[in-house]
Amino acid sequence: MAEKLVVIGAGMASGRVLEQLAETAPDAFEITLVNAEPRGNYNRIMLSPVLSGEKSYAEIVTHDAAWYAANRITCRFGAAVTRIDRQRKEVIAEGEALPYDRLIIATGSAPFILPVPGKELPGVCTYRDLEDTNAMIAAARPGARAVVIGGGLLGLEAAAGMALRGAEVTVIHLMGHLMERQLDPAAGYLLQRDLEAKGIKVHCKGATKAILGQDRVDAVLLEDGTVYPADLVCMRWASGPRCGWRRMPISISGAASP
Repeated sequence: MAEKLVVIGAGMASGRVLEQLAETAPDAFEITLVNAEPRGNYNRIMLSPVLSGEKSYAEIVTHDAAWYAANRITCRFGAAVTRIDRQRKEVIAEGEALPYDRLIIATGSAPFILPVPGKELPGVCTYRDLEDTNAMIAAARPGARAVVIGGGLLGLEAAAGMALRGAEVTVIHLMGHLMERQLDPAAGYLLQRDLEAKGIKVHCKGATKAILGQDRVDAVLLEDGTVYPADLVCMRWASGPRCGWRRMPISISGAASP
């Protein structure tokens, strides 16, 4: 009899697991795929070309409805997992109990939100999923003002994508030069110069104090008093060895092996 396998998360890791199981053990498991996003597996790495307009979302989908049906995978999309009961061997998603014999948790991580006043205002987003990308696409109209907090790789990709769509983009970076984890100061300077030649303003050694606005974001205030007007603020920030990420919040109870 096939074991019940529940997979939480529809990122690239879980997608590869499902492909491997479909190829090597197609009858070993009754698989249920649960994802908080209202969609299945897609290539998150390619969200940057979607933001810039070089690709569509359809082009970065790795598994579509036909693939799940052909491989007899039950999909629960748009269902956030709130609890895992290890003794009862159940995953609770939107109030539904999903029994399992084996469980794979492939949620990845959630981006860190700077704990500054105004962080919950409409118009503030991170850069992790398709909803974030669509929010930036909608806001990045010609003449719109976008501020990206964080000058790492993904922050710069977000900045470049919105700039290509016509937005006036400012990158605020806490450290002395861009992408300091990968580049030395000289290379960081050359990268900054190249971005500025493309019309992207870069502010290094900039510590964010607050995000300003009433009904939605209006500006970003730095500790030195500098204010950058903003119609949208994207946070792509890293802090020390943790890289500014935290695990998805799922309550796990019981001591039994999963």
